[in-house]
Amino acid sequence: MGGVREGSVITRKPIGNQSFNLSLPISSMSSLVNTVYSVRLSSSAEASCPPRNRRLAAKPSCISLNSKRRRLVVRATETDTNEVGAKAPDNAPAQSGSSFNQILGIKGAKQETNKWKIRVQLTKPVTWPPLIWGVVCGAAASGNFHWTVEDVAKSIVCMLMSGPCLTGYTQTINDWYDRDIDAINEPYRPIPSGAVSENEVITQIWVLLLGGLGLGGLLDVWAGHNFPVIFYLALGGSLLSYIYSAPPLKLKQNGWIGNFALGASYISLPWWAGQALFGTLTPDIIVLTLLYSVAGLGIAIVNDFKSIEGDRQMGLQSLPVAFGSETAKWICVGAIDITQLSVAGYLLGAGKPYYALALVGLIAPQVFFQFKYFLKDPVKYDVKYQASAQPFLILGLLVTALATSH
Repeated sequence: MGGVREGSVITRKPIGNQSFNLSLPISSMSSLVNTVYSVRLSSSAEASCPPRNRRLAAKPSCISLNSKRRRLVVRATETDTNEVGAKAPDNAPAQSGSSFNQILGIKGAKQETNKWKIRVQLTKPVTWPPLIWGVVCGAAASGNFHWTVEDVAKSIVCMLMSGPCLTGYTQTINDWYDRDIDAINEPYRPIPSGAVSENEVITQIWVLLLGGLGLGGLLDVWAGHNFPVIFYLALGGSLLSYIYSAPPLKLKQNGWIGNFALGASYISLPWWAGQALFGTLTPDIIVLTLLYSVAGLGIAIVNDFKSIEGDRQMGLQSLPVAFGSETAKWICVGAIDITQLSVAGYLLGAGKPYYALALVGLIAPQVFFQFKYFLKDPVKYDVKYQASAQPFLILGLLVTALATSH
């Protein structure tokens, strides 16, 4: 192989004591080098340009420029991936969401495919305790509850009626009629996501409704009532739940009426059922519990903040939509606090100052948590606020019930 041609690369390959000159076109060699170099880039994020003392091509500067271009592409891709990953939790719960949240029916739930777990999720067990507690308060207010096996069994059946059956019915039917709103606000929930079928939802609604009404009738027979007061309380509460969620009335379209109806369902109705089971409902108790339902209105407003966008698009006049978030926050805490202070004043006027003082003492931590969580950000801290403040509110209910029984 003679002299060097222009546009070639020369390397020497020793064989024995001799060396041979190999000549290749620069274009071929450059293509080969770029290919090898690209492989090295993909296998190591820290690949650098070839060492300067290694003569791979006639124009190493071209390779250096090319490698810089490739690095820029790789870095841009990594940035885009990170940005998408940060936005994903806003659109759907993570695959590593909480199974505990799923079974309670609250946000942050794990995506589930088990039908029975989805059915329980629709009933939102996290909403049962206030109803169960209401039965306890009614039994305490009656003054006739005794720690016997029969009375305990009666109260447990009444709790099953109020909590899993009729509250589960209420939550399921509400989710059914809110499926269009949820498709906007929370599209990953069981009904809008298609995790549960239409027939399965409707079947669940009927089973829970009839089960709750049946338990109400059973309790009337068990208590020896001449008039089936508990059955009619269950029937009236079920009707209220229906017109709250379903058109044409759909009480929830009006923030004031809808939230008061919800508050009465959570506070007054279970209290009345518990008191009727062991004693007699009196007009003063009915008025007092309806007054307490105004505090329930405030609690219901807490859940409206997370649905502002969907409510506005669907024409629902929730209080945050009608008045704006800032004003609605103060309406919410005002309804909760002023109502309890009014009840404390009632107890003081009824000659029960110690009960009134105990109730005021339970209002103070609620106000603290309102400023710490709710008033700062009612959407971000709604769960923390309710978990922190509501135990004091329901303890106040029990204090009031005990005061009325003595």
